[in-house]
Amino acid sequence: MVENESLKKLELIRSMGINPYPYAYARSSSAAEIVSDYGTYEGKEVGLAGRIVGTRDMGKLVFLDLLDHSGRIQLLFALENLGEQSSKLLRLIDTGDIIGVSGRVGKTKKGEISVIADSITILSKSLAIMPEKFHGLTDTELRYRKRFLDLIMNPDVRGFFVVRARVLKYLRDFLDGRGYIEFETPVLQHTYGGANARPFKTRYEALDTDVYLRVADELYLKRLIIGGFDKVYEVSKDFRNEDIDSTHNPEFTQIECYEAYKDYNDYMKMTEEMLGGLVKSIFGGYTIDYAGRKLDFTPPFKRIKWVDELKKISGIDISRMTDDEAREIAKTEGLDTSVKNAYHVADALFDKYIKPQLWDPVFVVDFPKYMCPLTKVCRDNDLLSERFELYIAGKEEANCYSELTDPVEQRKRFEEQEEERRKGDAEAQPSDKEFLEAIEYGMPPTAGIGISIDRLSMILTNNISIKEVIAFPAMRPEKERP
Repeated sequence: MVENESLKKLELIRSMGINPYPYAYARSSSAAEIVSDYGTYEGKEVGLAGRIVGTRDMGKLVFLDLLDHSGRIQLLFALENLGEQSSKLLRLIDTGDIIGVSGRVGKTKKGEISVIADSITILSKSLAIMPEKFHGLTDTELRYRKRFLDLIMNPDVRGFFVVRARVLKYLRDFLDGRGYIEFETPVLQHTYGGANARPFKTRYEALDTDVYLRVADELYLKRLIIGGFDKVYEVSKDFRNEDIDSTHNPEFTQIECYEAYKDYNDYMKMTEEMLGGLVKSIFGGYTIDYAGRKLDFTPPFKRIKWVDELKKISGIDISRMTDDEAREIAKTEGLDTSVKNAYHVADALFDKYIKPQLWDPVFVVDFPKYMCPLTKVCRDNDLLSERFELYIAGKEEANCYSELTDPVEQRKRFEEQEEERRKGDAEAQPSDKEFLEAIEYGMPPTAGIGISIDRLSMILTNNISIKEVIAFPAMRPEKERP
């Protein structure tokens, strides 16, 4: 909300013949450069620009705290050394204003590194009152809703997004270095697929047809494999019309990659090398702190077989579980699932018995076949599929298949999914006729993986909520808040 006092000061600045919103400003240094390399900068003239986040008026001396992209530094203004206009302008500066300043680098009597300013330029007059500095911005929902204020008032939050950017760069560099090619595939699709999920639906008015926001990139990236590219990937925004909680956001970022002539064993080796290397590049070693515990990313990662592990813990064998049996098990085990079929009950059993014991990175391998419509069966057990999920700190971070390449079997699996949809499972995958046509031309043996950028960034920044590493997470409109 615009404050009357701020508007008065804005008009006073204009009356001085000063444009409070100029076009550009030349900077020579950043706050962090000066503070970290004071010996080089001491006594030198510098030009800085940033937002004022603190003011202290001592009469003849005025201290301002300036925050730029790199950090914070103190500015010292001695009024006797400023011209009349600069002195007058200084009195019109408030917390929240963006200014440019030039001056000499030195230290105050208390030894604080400062810029002893000789000129000041207003770059943007703030018309809204900043949150009170001692309490800052601590309301979690307000922080997410007004992320721009969160970044101003809580500079540590900026570091979360720096780490996230480093995660993306490292993964891209890793794949590029192995000869992968990055592609972009359609966000709006006539048939969504690649994951069991409820989609968002929209409409192409120009084409007079309904379309869906993609839930995964898989079926389009596989078309590229069929077309002759052996190594492909995409960093993508995907959309699933699901619950919002500490590990889920309806709009999320993942990296999906596919490589011809590989299987899920090859991708386990690549994944632990990639993620282990990522952690080492950021932290200098394989072990990090997360939620008060140590996480060890040293390769190789542990492997456990899902069906065997569940049977060992609970006595339940889900490899042949039918929908009727699933409903009985759900009742006996007290499982709360939206759809009580084999897929959802098996998933709920995993959450109940296996997930709580997972901490260090672990590959959970060999899923029941009925849960994997796009995956080849295990070579030693045709009731299971060659699929793994990577769990870190009890959170699913990656999902990988030895991809199904038999067009006859793929058509059969899609038909089974369509039957589940008719029974009421809104997350079952629809049959993609265009993909079935493509795979009939022949698809080489292929492995593919999807890695959650959001959850990985969440762990590497020691956050327990995914919203901390999504700049603008999904929020209920303010007018609908209770």
